[in-house]
Amino acid sequence: MFKRTPAPTPEPVAEPVLPVETDPTLLIETVGLVKIYGEGDAEVIALKEINIKIHSGEFVAIMGPSGSGKSTLMNILACMDRPSEGRYILAGEDVSEYDRAELAGIRSRQLGFVFQSFNLLPRASALENVILPLMYRRENHLSAAERKELALEALENVGLGDRVEHRPSQLSGGQQQRVAIARALINDPLLVLADEPTGNLDTKSSEEILEILHSLHERGRTIIIVTHEADIAAHALRIIHIRDGMVYSDEVNPVPRSTARAPLSADGPQRTANSDIWRKPEGGKNEV
Repeated sequence: MFKRTPAPTPEPVAEPVLPVETDPTLLIETVGLVKIYGEGDAEVIALKEINIKIHSGEFVAIMGPSGSGKSTLMNILACMDRPSEGRYILAGEDVSEYDRAELAGIRSRQLGFVFQSFNLLPRASALENVILPLMYRRENHLSAAERKELALEALENVGLGDRVEHRPSQLSGGQQQRVAIARALINDPLLVLADEPTGNLDTKSSEEILEILHSLHERGRTIIIVTHEADIAAHALRIIHIRDGMVYSDEVNPVPRSTARAPLSADGPQRTANSDIWRKPEGGKNEV
């Protein structure tokens, strides 16, 4: 009688990692994105299975009421936070598990930010505020003269060529936000994220800021704006509604609201088509 040799126990097979989308125009993809804060009885699920795709050159509004999860989503898209579960793929690169230093590198190289509260250094001039991101750049270091030249051009293109030495306290709210936009563009980012960019502004200044965003989009920049205001979201070509941590709707805006298109001086943006600030980045990424 022959003893039957038991078959060897198969080793566990790791689950395959799904390939990253190869569409060259796809800038952002989230797959099953979940964000959880706290534990046990204090656990709060801020985002639940968020799946979105945003292509290069889109102008998208993420809209939702307070507590909807839109700011949490914005923080993840801005590489300021990581998802608890799921994947976030930016420009073909899965950044979901990146540590703080790696996320900081992505922010400095690929993203530009515009905040509701401007986030300008109060004791620095407009020029110094715009130069700041260039000083932290780890690659392609520029001389002081080159940094100043780029910053002056950026300020000129948002209508502040005669305000370069002014500190934030010497500027109106709309002018401060234009400094913030110039700063956001100085490193030639793939993506501009604007978080309630008109929240602290009057109607006239809000229109001027939206005019700049429209101008940037017309030249190929990818713009994501987060807002709770329907009339601001109406400027985007696509509106994603977030409610209770989920995508409630994702629709093309057939008739985006436009702004007055006349160029302005220190009281409004100069739309100079040939200037570097308006062109999208080189290398086939996202030119403006």
